[in-house]
Amino acid sequence: MDRIYAPWRSKYFGSCSEGCVFCAIANNPQDDESNRVIYRDDIAFGVMNLYPYTPAHFMILPLIHCDSPEKLPLETWLHLHILSHKAMNVLYEYGAQGVNMGLNIKKAGGAGIPEHLHIHFVPRYMGDTNFITSIAEARTYGMDFDSIYQKIKHLSLKHFAKEQV
Repeated sequence: MDRIYAPWRSKYFGSCSEGCVFCAIANNPQDDESNRVIYRDDIAFGVMNLYPYTPAHFMILPLIHCDSPEKLPLETWLHLHILSHKAMNVLYEYGAQGVNMGLNIKKAGGAGIPEHLHIHFVPRYMGDTNFITSIAEARTYGMDFDSIYQKIKHLSLKHFAKEQV
């Protein structure tokens, strides 16, 4: 596999000099639009993945800094799962034909940012693995990231409504 170096992404992996990138998002709701936050309540928030596997890939995270589920208050863990349940409808209404949902816990578990737990929601589409992925080990996106963000944010407001949680 070819490797493409992208050092501008380094602030998103492991410890960075500014602290946890997810805590920076959690603690600055005034920056939700520029941080591509799609949902926020008193326990958790949803944010677009800036380096998506497929268009509309987002994550749900607890507001509190925690690296593993068993360390979370049970109320927070259950709330993340209620939001996870609702996340499916966000992606299906967006147009996903399937979903990969998952947690990578700690660095050995594959987490790119191991210090702050986050649940990935990766929409899947028939044919999203095509010839370029198969022979060139690359992905292409036929959609603009900002328009995807706006649509997912709109759907999140509909499906993650506080009174439904």
